[in-house]
Amino acid sequence: MPKVILVTGCAGFIGGNFVKQFKKEFPKTEIIGIDDFSTGRKDVLDKRIIFYENSILDEKFLQEIFAKHKPEYVFHFAALPRVSYSLKYPRRTSEINILGTVALLVKARDFEVKRFIYYSSSSVYGQVKKMPTQESENFPNPKSLYAIQKYTSELFCRAFSNLFGLDTACLRYFNVFGPGDYGDSSYSTVISAWLEFLYFPKEKKAFIEGNGEQSRDFSYIENVVSANILAMKSRKNFKGEVFNIGSGQRTTLNKVKHLIEDYSGKRLELEKRPARKGDVFRTQADISKAIKWFGYKPKVDFEEGLRQTIAWFKTRSLA
Repeated sequence: MPKVILVTGCAGFIGGNFVKQFKKEFPKTEIIGIDDFSTGRKDVLDKRIIFYENSILDEKFLQEIFAKHKPEYVFHFAALPRVSYSLKYPRRTSEINILGTVALLVKARDFEVKRFIYYSSSSVYGQVKKMPTQESENFPNPKSLYAIQKYTSELFCRAFSNLFGLDTACLRYFNVFGPGDYGDSSYSTVISAWLEFLYFPKEKKAFIEGNGEQSRDFSYIENVVSANILAMKSRKNFKGEVFNIGSGQRTTLNKVKHLIEDYSGKRLELEKRPARKGDVFRTQADISKAIKWFGYKPKVDFEEGLRQTIAWFKTRSLA
């Protein structure tokens, strides 16, 4: 049982769910949380953690946090996500997504953190040659600025392992969804955006980009959180290794629409738009490496995860 861990982006969708699930498994572990609310929400914060509102780019602040609390593990979820957002704000997203990661790696090295677990993305692959996507058979070929930023940070993680002995692990998430993923931003993920429109309709219509036959390996949030905890528990030395974290299955957006209508009992009207620049047509993870290295196994399948996500949106709409 770790005494102290540090969680960046603790008020975000993934970070907030991680804190909640981690506390169930390790109630006595002290959790130090950092978030600047650039994408996080104050109502997501868990009152049981020690929280600091600040940017991971503030090196003086990071020095003080690491010196005071001496975390054994760092879970780095803080980021400015989404392909479309990186196209609009290339400098800002590069600073947070690359330099912020480097700043944390430096402190993790200096204070001899046991393991640094980094939230990466399947977008680093670009258009893959082989499906399902295996880490060793598909060399990264990022097509968007966000994907470039994520891949660059992976390289820094591996370099800090090789050069300084800091153990790092990079988890490449495939299209995370689930309760807690609000869809009220213009950069929201497709499932959360569609459900937000369905349960909280506004003037702007929900939309679909392309013909809807593009497919995704949708990863339910509970499975993603579990992967992080399993990576922490492992006795292996990761040395910057990368791991696909997904379901191993893929679903077209047209099928997602059909299932949402079926489970919700509502009709989802979508405005058709052109395919998005820098987007890939399909994703599907080969998760055999994560299974072999630290026993990762998705416990919740896509359809059950979608049902639970819809139930969460329904609960919000009745509040």
